[in-house]
Amino acid sequence: MRAELLDPIALRTFVSVVEHGSFTGAAAAGGYTQSAVSRQMAALEDLCGVELFARIPRGVRLTPAGEYLLPHARSLLDRLTDTARALDAMRTLDAGCLRVGAFATANAALLPGALSRFRAAHPKITLTLREGTTERLLPMVEAGDLDLAVVSTHKRPSLEVPGAELLPVLDDPLLVALPVTHRLAGRRRVPLGELAGESWIVADTPQAVGALNATCASAGFTPDTPLRVAEWMAKLSLVAEGLGVAIVPGIAAGRTPADVVLRPITPEPPRRSVCLAVPRHARRSPAVLAFHAELRASAAELRQAS
Repeated sequence: MRAELLDPIALRTFVSVVEHGSFTGAAAAGGYTQSAVSRQMAALEDLCGVELFARIPRGVRLTPAGEYLLPHARSLLDRLTDTARALDAMRTLDAGCLRVGAFATANAALLPGALSRFRAAHPKITLTLREGTTERLLPMVEAGDLDLAVVSTHKRPSLEVPGAELLPVLDDPLLVALPVTHRLAGRRRVPLGELAGESWIVADTPQAVGALNATCASAGFTPDTPLRVAEWMAKLSLVAEGLGVAIVPGIAAGRTPADVVLRPITPEPPRRSVCLAVPRHARRSPAVLAFHAELRASAAELRQAS
């Protein structure tokens, strides 16, 4: 007999017949007719190839085969009930886990508030967080190692992720970081062309250098990049010491050292999109939707503060 042919409804009726001692009692308890219960039990007996009940004047009693089946039926029904409860808990965010990835600036500016509110609202969800560049995080989402990741388009004009969707979080302006003593620090906006002779601080990756070169090419120069540093707080520390200038994300504005100023670039300020990368099958996951809402709330707070 193939296990998948066992009908949980028939097994539940079988247990009810045992508990009530008759087809009539099981029918009344389950909302069936007595003939419907008889048909279910006949089909179950045909499937098992043995008689499960002996008919007696005032009801039924189990045969040895029925006695053997009873604990297995109860165990299976208990497991199905536990499975249904577990699925309900995942749907209502009363159980489960959420594996989050994010790039460094997002971890500093967006994630703390979003994670805190999510945990307060859904304390039974286990949260984990991994940090990495967009180039590192996207393959982790595709491979199923992360449930979602906060990524950006800074190093490439657009993102195409097979098997994943990109949900918008915020549109983030890119600003130039200058020491407060810089000759252009007093300007409200800084013409990019006037920074042609500066030393630029940039991450030591082809993607980061390529993005900076593309930005500066619009002003007619190739930037000099003697200092290669990836971490944006380290970039700001180097800028504060007058060792160079750097392009930093707008969401970093609230965590800028006092001896560094951030200024928009003219004539065409560069921008990037910050998105949530989610596997397509998880697009409507309750946990993903709830976390996306918290990220959008953090983004709105940052816009109000800027």
